Amino acid sequence: MTLTRRLTAEWLGTFSLLATVVGSGIMAERLAGGNVAIALLGNTIPTGAILVVLIMVFGPISGAHFNPAVTLSFALRGNIAPRIAILYVLAQIVGGIVGVFGAHVMFEHPLFDPSTTERTGPGQWVAEFVATFGLVGTILGCLKARPAAVPMAVGLYITAAYWFTSSTSFANPAVTIARAFSNTFAGIAPADVVAFVSVQLLAAVLATWFFGWLLAEGDV
Repeated sequence: MTLTRRLTAEWLGTFSLLATVVGSGIMAERLAGGNVAIALLGNTIPTGAILVVLIMVFGPISGAHFNPAVTLSFALRGNIAPRIAILYVLAQIVGGIVGVFGAHVMFEHPLFDPSTTERTGPGQWVAEFVATFGLVGTILGCLKARPAAVPMAVGLYITAAYWFTSSTSFANPAVTIARAFSNTFAGIAPADVVAFVSVQLLAAVLATWFFGWLLAEGDV
């Protein structure tokens, strides 16, 4: 695939992911009648489902990263050149932000509406570390043993991680940045973005090293 097609796939895939995350969050909150658990469930299921679809559709084109933490992991493994990795990340961030705006338009929400939802503190940071470490491990483990299972495994992992992490598992710097533009159920205050992204990237680096060792053949 040409680089243009690969970058377009990353842009469109991340656009679709964020449109789903934010759009389903708005819909869930409107229909849940104040029940936060039902709203979270209404946000979780579409997110896990769309990940399966997007990875199956765009995986053959770009690898379906849609996530700077995943791209960083692949770059550390030598699977993607640093220059291409940077372009991937830019496409992901821009696609994510535009996806948020797309959700806002669909639900007649103000286009530019920075979030006021505070997501901070040691518990949230540890949750993001755990979520991202597990996501990268899921991908690397499946690529080693069952590559065809990656779409389903990632979708199921994120579905579960929405509920077992206190942060509801952002696990993605592009998603984190984009969600700061949405003062809705899925939002995160801009002031809290840097800490989330820092922890996510650290988790991606450590997960890449750990699973590289764990999955290696022979005595390492």
